[in-house]
Amino acid sequence: MTRALEGMKVVDLSRVLGGPYCTQMLADHGADVIKVEPPQGDETREWGPPFAHGLSAYFASLNRNKRSLALDLSKDEGRAVLMRMLESADIVIENFKVGTMERWGIGPDTLQQRFPKLIHARITGFGSEGPLGGMPGYDGAVQAWSGLLSVNGDPGTGPVRVGVSIVDMVTGLNTAIGILMAVEERHRSGTGQFLEVTLYDAALSILLPYPHNWFISDQPPKMMGNRSPNIAPYDLFPTAGHDLFLAVGNDRQFQRLCTELGQPEIADDPRFATNADRLDHQAELRAVLEGPLSAHDGEALAKRLMAVGIPAGAVLSVPDAMNHPHTAHRNMIVDAGRVRTIGTPIKFGRTPAGVPTEPPAFGAHSAVILAEFGFGPEEIETLRATGVTPETTRKLT
Repeated sequence: MTRALEGMKVVDLSRVLGGPYCTQMLADHGADVIKVEPPQGDETREWGPPFAHGLSAYFASLNRNKRSLALDLSKDEGRAVLMRMLESADIVIENFKVGTMERWGIGPDTLQQRFPKLIHARITGFGSEGPLGGMPGYDGAVQAWSGLLSVNGDPGTGPVRVGVSIVDMVTGLNTAIGILMAVEERHRSGTGQFLEVTLYDAALSILLPYPHNWFISDQPPKMMGNRSPNIAPYDLFPTAGHDLFLAVGNDRQFQRLCTELGQPEIADDPRFATNADRLDHQAELRAVLEGPLSAHDGEALAKRLMAVGIPAGAVLSVPDAMNHPHTAHRNMIVDAGRVRTIGTPIKFGRTPAGVPTEPPAFGAHSAVILAEFGFGPEEIETLRATGVTPETTRKLT
């Protein structure tokens, strides 16, 4: 079957997480993603252990369905190769330090003039201008700058980093959305454009509802652990088995919860009659619910509650979640060659994602890719011999 993005050619100059996460999504759905790696390779190739088949688990999680071309863009010859590739590319994505592309003479203005239909996506930490413009950004540091750390944790723990690289990932998601918006607009205008997504902006965008609570109340948010500032009960509770997360979003769900726990009278207590009442009496509410909940196994109770329309979740370990029958049913673990990886969450009815290919070894497709762009055997050999397209990674000096 034809996949949704077949025919789209992406030159991926990005490394680490946000950019590769974006391009892996495009590649899953048929885009031809050429991963252009610097002579030292993508840093995440060395982010381990664990390693398997010469790949770090980190690199393998972000680079399936791509082909790798090793290319030294610090050399004029390397940039000349890139320019030839961009003549027929739809998209180029990069996350170099601010000013690098401009210093090489291939900044956004130059690329737009030379390749009017090209969509140029850039990921940076903070953008190129402003008080933090040009500064480097990694996920944890931007979680701190954006206020995300300040609302994650509780007064006992202090600020806690979100356990996954959520800022990098949402930046990658926003970049993919932006690219597809630009592709759609190009259908009308016939012209590409430059777009920039920053880790900082992406982090601010996922702080909901905390900034808006502050805009209205003028009260700075506090660390609340697992609780919500706007809904109750929305918290983690101990049970006789797995811990249980209750996410009760309205009064009807709360009434059903109390009935399922054999304590319908709790819903009639004026302290808990409405969501606003429950927010005002969260400590008392928790004390009232802990007793009935402690008599149940969390996983069995979660399934029972969900069956009657009450959002709830048993706290599973990562291995338990990976081995869960629903994970298998949703085809969320796939084999990419010799590597197991997480499947795409985007499920099309008519143009599904294809069988994934193994994440590439460094420069594995260099000669093939160069030939596709019109380089002859002698040119390819010269590029290899002069180190413009290295065969093995070399350390930075």
